[in-house]
Amino acid sequence: MTKRLASKYKICRRYGENLWGRPKRFLTNRLYAPGQHGQSRRRKPTDFGIQLAAKQKLKGYYGNINERQFRRTYEEAYSARGDTIENMIGLLERRLDIVIYRMKFVPTVFAARQFVNHGHVKVNGKRVTIPSYRVSEGDVIEVKEASRELPLVLEAVSSAEREVPEYLNVDFDKMAGTYNRVPSFTDVPYPVQMEPNLVVEFYSKA
Repeated sequence: MTKRLASKYKICRRYGENLWGRPKRFLTNRLYAPGQHGQSRRRKPTDFGIQLAAKQKLKGYYGNINERQFRRTYEEAYSARGDTIENMIGLLERRLDIVIYRMKFVPTVFAARQFVNHGHVKVNGKRVTIPSYRVSEGDVIEVKEASRELPLVLEAVSSAEREVPEYLNVDFDKMAGTYNRVPSFTDVPYPVQMEPNLVVEFYSKA
């Protein structure tokens, strides 16, 4: 098992949920949390522990974001005008790797980062290799023509696991889509319950 796959299993086992909603069962082999104390009796979580878990779950869902990047996203959302929760989710959902994942051009958020890094994606006709690149409303995102027959892409497009959210418009014949608008928190199709309000509480006390 690769380190990345192992870390995915740990995240799911720690919080008792399959964060990405995929059919692979992360929880059936070992129903307890990872680590040497995973099978010991769990104590009632503190408010801090609940907030930390919410933060780790949301950050883990986006797959490739480290703590520094995630906190920076919160700080930018906090500084912007409007609701901090909506701002933060909007910033996360504008990442190019996440947009590619939402458009079903790749099967997982982990694959999305590598896909962008390897130069398979264009934004408004120009190749972009930065996964954290932020798309804007009206941007056209497409898979490079030479990459449209990759097994990874064909698997994702043909999968019935996910639907393309309504704030995106995708033409699978052209392997291109338009980013219509920045979604609100309730628009985002998380397969498990996320609590960004607790994330805001966690960072506001830090």
